[in-house]
Amino acid sequence: MSISSISNQNIYRSYQSLSSGKRINSAADDAAGLTIAQKLQSQANSYDVGSRNAGMSKDMVNIADGALGSITDNLQRIRELSLQASNGLYTASDKEAIQTEIDQLKQSISDTASGTQFNTMNLLDGSKDSFHVGAGSNGDGLEVQMPNSTLDALGIADYDVTGNFDLSAIDQALDTVVSARANLGATSNRLDSVMAYNANASYNTVASQSRIEDLDYSSAVSEQKKNELLRTFQMMMQRKHLENENGRVLRLFQS
Repeated sequence: MSISSISNQNIYRSYQSLSSGKRINSAADDAAGLTIAQKLQSQANSYDVGSRNAGMSKDMVNIADGALGSITDNLQRIRELSLQASNGLYTASDKEAIQTEIDQLKQSISDTASGTQFNTMNLLDGSKDSFHVGAGSNGDGLEVQMPNSTLDALGIADYDVTGNFDLSAIDQALDTVVSARANLGATSNRLDSVMAYNANASYNTVASQSRIEDLDYSSAVSEQKKNELLRTFQMMMQRKHLENENGRVLRLFQS
C-alpha cells in the first residue's frame, strides 16, 4: 500500500470518527476495545430493563395496596355495624337492616378481591400467590407475595349479626389485611431501592463504555489536521517530482 493510500485511509477514518463521535467504528479500529464495550452495553441495557420491570411491579403493588385500602375501609365499617348490632336495644328487624348493609359491604370486598387486576391478571383472589420480578441484570430479582383477600380467605364469608356472632372474626380479617398491606409497603420500598441501584449501576457502566469507545474530539481534530497536512505535503512532493521528470524528458528531447 502506497504512502498516499495510507494517508487517505487515515483521513477517511478521522472523518468517520468525527461524524460518529466514536473512537471505535469497526473491529479494525480496536478489536479488544469493541468486545469490552459491547459487553458493557449489554450489561447497561440489562440494568435498564431490570429497572423497568421493577417499576411495573411497583405499579402493580400500588394497585393491590389501593384495593386492600378499600377492603380495610369496608371491614372497619362492618366492625362499626357489628358493635351497633351487639346493643341489646336493637330488635330483630333492626339487626336484619344492619345485616343488609353488612352484606353489601361483604359484596364490595368480594368484588374488589375478584376484580383487582394488573395486565389482566388477578391480584387478590388467591389465583396467584406471588409474582417474580426480573429486576436484576441476569434475570434474577425478587418475589412479590400477593395476599388472598376473598371472603373465605378472610374468614367472614358467613359473617352474620342477626344471630350469635363473634366480633373477633372481623378483627382477625382486619389484622390479615393490614399485615398484607405492610408486606406490600415493604416490597414497594425494596423495589425503589432496586431501581435506584440499577440506575446507578447503569450510569457507571455506560460511563465506562464511553471511556472505551467515545472519541476524544480535541485529539481527533489534531490528528485529522496532521493527516491533511501530510497529504498536502505528499501531493506537493509528487507534483514536484512529476515536474522534474517532465523537465528531464524535455531536455533529453531537445538534445
